[in-house]
Amino acid sequence: MIIEYDGTDFAGWQRQDGAVSTVQGEIEAVLRRILQEAVSITGAGRTDKGVHAMGQVASFMTGSSMEAGRLCHSLNSLLPSSIRIMSLIDVDGDFHARYSALSRQYRYMLRQRESAIFRRFSGYDRAPHDLDQLNSRASVLLGRHDFKAFSKSGSDTRTTCCTVSEAQWFREKEYLVFQISANRFLRSMVRYLVSATLRFSGAEISYALVSRQPIKGLLPADPAGLFLWEIGYASAG
Repeated sequence: MIIEYDGTDFAGWQRQDGAVSTVQGEIEAVLRRILQEAVSITGAGRTDKGVHAMGQVASFMTGSSMEAGRLCHSLNSLLPSSIRIMSLIDVDGDFHARYSALSRQYRYMLRQRESAIFRRFSGYDRAPHDLDQLNSRASVLLGRHDFKAFSKSGSDTRTTCCTVSEAQWFREKEYLVFQISANRFLRSMVRYLVSATLRFSGAEISYALVSRQPIKGLLPADPAGLFLWEIGYASAG
């Protein structure tokens, strides 16, 4: 399934114990209600609290023979309006939303004027920024690096190395947009990289990558501006 969600009111993607509302938890609860069986879904990426998605992908196994289109309609009828299943299809049994993914793309939407309406879906920074300078800093991120300095402690991972294939800033209408693609991401990594490219030099970012030591004073960007945009998989055939 491809999922779009407004993450503002959720404590992230990943299911949590207790009465904490998460995107995964909401979808699983509705699936179990419809299919009358225990269903566990796996997402391609785990977004943090307040982070959104335009193209999250999740997979699950079921013994039900319910047609995919009907199940998709039923899910959207029962899920909160802040979560929409954009499509749902049958796939081969060896497909896995997380492990079959080759790349993940995130976008960060930054406004330089405050907004009462769009604040749910954008960060805010009124400082002037030169696009060429931002992209010069972002270019330092390309390739395989150890991103330990740009992640929150407690990341559920055996390695902190990631391969970044794209990192660029561009303007789109009233937004400054940071787009980054990689084979994998660490916890809060994109939000740290947004702040780093906005406020620190390419040399400081390079040193943090090599030394694995965080830049003093670096804080993650507001989660409201971050979107899990697209998941890449191998083409069929």
